[in-house]
Amino acid sequence: MQLNTIKPAIGSTKNRKRIGRGTGSGHGKTATKGHKGQKARSGGSVKPGFEGGQMPMHRRLPKRGFTPLTKKEYALVNLCQLEIFEAGSVVDAEALLKSGLISGIRDGIKVLGTGDVTHALTIKAHKFSASAREKITAAGGTVEEI
Repeated sequence: MQLNTIKPAIGSTKNRKRIGRGTGSGHGKTATKGHKGQKARSGGSVKPGFEGGQMPMHRRLPKRGFTPLTKKEYALVNLCQLEIFEAGSVVDAEALLKSGLISGIRDGIKVLGTGDVTHALTIKAHKFSASAREKITAAGGTVEEI
């Protein structure tokens, strides 16, 4: 066996379709584009969403609402989730990340008042709901806004 005698296995390769190379090729004349029409012409194709001149769907439907550029997205934590911390401990962003209560800090951390706190904690966050603030101070804890 020599390198010049090696050939691929029979049936493993196909000849490419040579379009527009005479009628004898089977793909001559219209070159597989059919007869006339926009798609048969050079450069002939329609943009995505084009509906033949009819008013397209994205222009027929009304626009509604907007996305405010100044919206802040807080990582939310409920009081019932803070029960895992020991009494007297400081709960800040680092402690919340380490415990897995939040996956990441977006624009800050907000503590919500769902559930109860049974022991005193020092909680440092960017925002607190009014009920959360009351429950934390009632339990003997302190609230610190960052």
